[in-house]
Amino acid sequence: MGKIVCGLSCLLLLASVTATSSGDLFSSTDTLQLKLRAPLNTLFSSHDGESDSGATVNGTLTVVQGGANLVIDDVAVGLRGHTSLRETECTFPKLKIRLPAGRSVEQSPFAGHSVLKIGTHCGESTDDTVTSKYGRLANERAPHREAFVYQLLQAMNVPTLKARPARMTYIYADPQTAAKSAQQSPLVRNAFIVEDGDEAVKRLGGVRQYDERTFTDARARFSPTDTATIAFAEAMIGNFDWCLKITPQDQYRCDARHPLWNVMAIVGPDGRTRPLIYDFDVSGMVAGHHRWYKDVYGDTFESARSHAAVEVAGQLERTRSMFTRRDLDAVRAAFSKHKSDAERVLASADLDSDGKRRIKEYLDAFFDTIGSDTAFYRPAVVTATMAYADAGRTKTACGARSRIPVGTIVSDPLEPGTRTIRVQLLDTLWNWTPPHPCDAIHHGPVWIDARAVDRNYPLR
Repeated sequence: MGKIVCGLSCLLLLASVTATSSGDLFSSTDTLQLKLRAPLNTLFSSHDGESDSGATVNGTLTVVQGGANLVIDDVAVGLRGHTSLRETECTFPKLKIRLPAGRSVEQSPFAGHSVLKIGTHCGESTDDTVTSKYGRLANERAPHREAFVYQLLQAMNVPTLKARPARMTYIYADPQTAAKSAQQSPLVRNAFIVEDGDEAVKRLGGVRQYDERTFTDARARFSPTDTATIAFAEAMIGNFDWCLKITPQDQYRCDARHPLWNVMAIVGPDGRTRPLIYDFDVSGMVAGHHRWYKDVYGDTFESARSHAAVEVAGQLERTRSMFTRRDLDAVRAAFSKHKSDAERVLASADLDSDGKRRIKEYLDAFFDTIGSDTAFYRPAVVTATMAYADAGRTKTACGARSRIPVGTIVSDPLEPGTRTIRVQLLDTLWNWTPPHPCDAIHHGPVWIDARAVDRNYPLR
């Protein structure tokens, strides 16, 4: 157990030893007060709605600290992101600010940093409606929630980037000319600062990192404990916008183009490769819900205590098909040890009330699931079987799509029997997602072979 716990904490320990910056920027969780003046309309029009052109504009960044203004001239302001740059997503996209060398930066909280990555408010929606394509919460509640997720993961000893909430005043140097344009006045919105990836590699003492062209799979590059830690962490925050190819055959939300997505693979001086996760703006803790939920999980599994509980169970139970019981129990113990830390970080977070409530739902579901063998090792399909519409097995639930893969989680029997049992299935392995759904499985109970189900999975 000692070696396993060390494996979970080594990356963060290395961070404290090899830090190259002053640490002033991320040593506090207080909200940073900033002003940015730049020709933002010119910048926003520099991309084609699909990708970043790499264009930058010059601006001025002001840090408001202790009643005084510290001005940094000649900052280069650019765009960042992938899907967030699309016109259907964010009207105010994420920003990247490159700082000039000089005394003004060294005297600021940014000493030791050359790049600031800004998580913006994305848009001006007034409710909790998420964007139609990728499911972002396009208002200023999202940035501080995402900053909290980064801080939560650090408190849980999960390798991630550093982050700090901010309150940004944006001043358009090229405002719209319409007389009633809101751009004639400063725009004040919540934001957050997130650590640059290259600077994180240096902070952690990394010598290089794999990209999508050179990364193979987690089994070849990471330790089982590190990989399981990432999978548990993503489940805890309700994030599905990530991909890590576990084995050469793994196709769970991965494809040949994206063996890594929102996951860094950092090679240390000892030659060991460790993962680091980032980008949580469409996670459940930030966005509040997932618009695709009904297409994957439905509302029938164990009466769906909450969407958060089902999402957490869906990702956690999938890990039983990837790791040994020894690895699973070690990571469960490591996370459980930090339950009080998670509660402390949430209690002290300056978040909107709806955000706190939703985050608590995910945390409660996570710790309830990993907290006991009974809750974690739910009944699972251990031998391939079929889903039937009737106890006599005269009709399959979804024709050729009725075969249930090993590792699928089932509820306790709603109607027990000697040969067949009536249960609800949790699509742990995303086997019945569009374009090949099975409504009978997603939205109601089915009959399956009683002998195909056991809690003893994995066997070792």
